[in-house]
Amino acid sequence: MKAATYITFGEPADVLVVKDVARPDPKTGEVLIRTILSPIHNHDLWTIRGTYGYKPELPALGGSEAVGTVEAVGEGVDAAMVGKRVVNAGKIGTWAEYFTAPSAGVLPLPDVITDEAGAQLIAMPFSAISLLEFLDVKQGDTVIQTAANGAVGKIFADLARARGITTVNLVRRTEAVAELEALGMENVLSTDQDGWQKRAREIVGKDGAQAAIDSVGGPIVADIADLLGLNGLLVVFGTATGVPLELRAGSMITNHLTVKGFWGSRVSSEMAADEKVRLITELVTLAAHGKLKLPSGGEFSLDNVTDAVKASLTPGKSGKILIRP
Repeated sequence: MKAATYITFGEPADVLVVKDVARPDPKTGEVLIRTILSPIHNHDLWTIRGTYGYKPELPALGGSEAVGTVEAVGEGVDAAMVGKRVVNAGKIGTWAEYFTAPSAGVLPLPDVITDEAGAQLIAMPFSAISLLEFLDVKQGDTVIQTAANGAVGKIFADLARARGITTVNLVRRTEAVAELEALGMENVLSTDQDGWQKRAREIVGKDGAQAAIDSVGGPIVADIADLLGLNGLLVVFGTATGVPLELRAGSMITNHLTVKGFWGSRVSSEMAADEKVRLITELVTLAAHGKLKLPSGGEFSLDNVTDAVKASLTPGKSGKILIRP
């Protein structure tokens, strides 16, 4: 089968090579999936660079989520699964014509959910909904988020709206405001415009927001912390700039603010099975009813994986770049 492989860590466009490799056979408890579509996530790129929290053994295959059709099953797996359209996330090696995964970790998809949405239904949406749970906010509360035009930011806004939670959605480019408003996102503010803090203060009200999420770093962190109310929570989710967080002592002290880190992979691994089922059921239900938007940002063939990873780094995409074997 064809697969996108790499033998050394580095910039994905430089180290990825499409070549023929042996098609895997499903082991006991596993299924063999023929890939239909697989998205390019930031953590896929970080993994290939060798900068993620997990390093695969080399040589390795790219990709970690896909929608596909079950082609065969291993020992102990119900043969009725063959032919089912399923999604799986967390198994390295989905940028290939076939991959194997534990049968317990695949999710059959309702027909109403498209391949484009199904391919990206678990990884980013599960991070977003886990993050929403982590904040412990309720209907009527307000959450501020930076990097609102990122994949998790867009999904988080949809999930929050479905639960009756207001979001203040910050971006760093003026043109991104119109892009997000076209998707139906509300309270979108660009931090490169003067006066955005005043407008944000008007939205959160005199009592301030209950929580804030930062994925950028630098001085913006102090600005969003100042918009939090008493006992507010600031969660660090990412670091787009790579620079240290900046905070002002005044608001931290007077409002008794708390700062926490959030790594979706760890939260997921430590989450109880029944909690996972509850959250995934919510995601599937929202997607099936069109309340969770997961658009494609463009499709590339597996042979053009180099162009695909370059496209994934281009600002202003409408959705995830998807690879089709």
